Amino acid sequence: MKTVVLIKQVPMVSEMTLDPETKTLRREGVRSEVSSFDIRALLKAVELREEGGGEVVAMTLGPPQASEALRHCLALGADRGVHITDRAFAGSDTLATARALALALEREGYDLILCGRNSTDAETGQVGPEVAELLDIPQITAARSLGINGDTLTAERETDSGFDTLECSLPALVSATEDLAPERFPKRAQREAAKEKPIQAVSAAELSSDLSLFGAAGSPTWVESVETVEDIRDKRVLEGELSDQVNTLVAFLLERGLFGTWADDDDADAGGPPERRPGDGKAVWVVAETFGDALRPVTFELLGKANELAAKYNGEVGVVLAGSGVDHHPASLAVHGADVVYVADHRRLAAYATDEYAALLSSAIRAHTPGVVLFGSTAIGRDLAPRVAARLALGLTGDCIDLGVNDRGQLLQYKPAFGGNIVAPILSKTTPEMATVRPGMLKKATAKPARQARIELLQPDGAPSSRVRLVSQTGADAGKAAELDSAEIAIGVGKGIQGPDNLPVIEELAAALGGAPLAATRDIADLGWLPRQHQVGLTGRAISPKLYFSIGIRGAFEHTVGIRRAGTVVAINKNQKAPMFQNADIGIIGDYAEVVPLLTAALKQARPKT
Repeated sequence: MKTVVLIKQVPMVSEMTLDPETKTLRREGVRSEVSSFDIRALLKAVELREEGGGEVVAMTLGPPQASEALRHCLALGADRGVHITDRAFAGSDTLATARALALALEREGYDLILCGRNSTDAETGQVGPEVAELLDIPQITAARSLGINGDTLTAERETDSGFDTLECSLPALVSATEDLAPERFPKRAQREAAKEKPIQAVSAAELSSDLSLFGAAGSPTWVESVETVEDIRDKRVLEGELSDQVNTLVAFLLERGLFGTWADDDDADAGGPPERRPGDGKAVWVVAETFGDALRPVTFELLGKANELAAKYNGEVGVVLAGSGVDHHPASLAVHGADVVYVADHRRLAAYATDEYAALLSSAIRAHTPGVVLFGSTAIGRDLAPRVAARLALGLTGDCIDLGVNDRGQLLQYKPAFGGNIVAPILSKTTPEMATVRPGMLKKATAKPARQARIELLQPDGAPSSRVRLVSQTGADAGKAAELDSAEIAIGVGKGIQGPDNLPVIEELAAALGGAPLAATRDIADLGWLPRQHQVGLTGRAISPKLYFSIGIRGAFEHTVGIRRAGTVVAINKNQKAPMFQNADIGIIGDYAEVVPLLTAALKQARPKT
């Protein structure tokens, strides 16, 4: 079996600093590495080869220095490397990159393609699904386990609600989470041996005579500018008697809006449907998602922004709703601003399947030609949107934190990168303009009960049967994890709590705060103290609560990048040198076992009686 692993060389995001004069990121002296999820994919490929034989090929697209990344992969066990490198690839977005990789893969041949869930610099997760679509092979994204039996692949996919066990036939593409293979590093002898392994260079002309497919010319999106993100934390550390510190902290939080109206919530109604009459301008679509029998909060967040955009475009707001037994949702979508709901209600759509949902949505876009299509940046959205974008040759901006319209009527798609150090407004050359948006970033649409929407039915009968079979689904306390996307208050826990047996102390604090969900550092998720879905940080999810408590968390960059857009951050740690205090607005130096019970009691006392 030949396994090709797609890898990317990225800068070490934690080493990138801001130049205070130019307001740009300093790249000089910043070391590079292979994106961490790609490493896990490679290690799994080597493991599969050791079990069943075959060949492992590491492939990358990048400048000449990316050969260093391939050498690292060869040291970890890859048999050879393929380096796609040419000045013609400069300026490639995800679709242009996927196009070059797909052509190289067709040339190389493969049984299995592995890649990381996303790169740690751009964090889009789009290239893998786009490659799979261009090659017309099935995909399984965010896999945490993988096995091969003959021509059948079995994988467990991490979702926002737990885990799906899936099967498909080879060839296929699978993207890796960090649980797919244990981390390891090459030994000196392996690094020396890697110098003798071959790396083949491939130019653009060897892939296609039409060089306009690649680089900036072949990219349907481009970066208009780069905006830096300033450090906004107060970094105040309290002193004095512990009880006095706790009382000061509670008073500070009440002043910020705890148990009332948050201080930064002066535009709380901004997400309500504006008074508008839909015209024949650009239509704005939202791809709805459900969680159990309910619509996910991100759907209403996208509706709030869709109404704002549609008012500027003089167009209508459409919602695409697919599933089984979803015919009661259009009324709720209507009162939150939908003018038309495109409903596909069929037993075939009861569980999300990439092939069927991508075919359904692509067909609807072709038939109705919306101007904008918005997805949640969820497990489903990140799986579906790139597949549709590649099928329709459309630009896609992933993981946006906001959307706007410039004076030329183009959709401004604000995307963070490099761990949130910068935000780049992205523009699209193609229509519809497509984006995935992080949950919790936008104001939810406010309901107006008198609103109604027309219903148009979508028929999935013509869609192909899914090539990926759902074997089973498992929950993982993921209801609470999913709440992190839109929670106003969240509590992060680190190894400082000393074990899962101490979680009840934190859960009592969460209850005093109205049932706040818990977030985890990578260490906590690795140890199994909380499910992986709770992980926040560079290789987890990014959240934006109004208030975030960091309890027993050291505050490494890899975690704090996930709370960059939190409102107020509180740090509780017994180590006064913990970096978390530099990433917080206010903090208490003390043992969580002493601080948290006092804080819980004080909050219960301060909470208004109902």
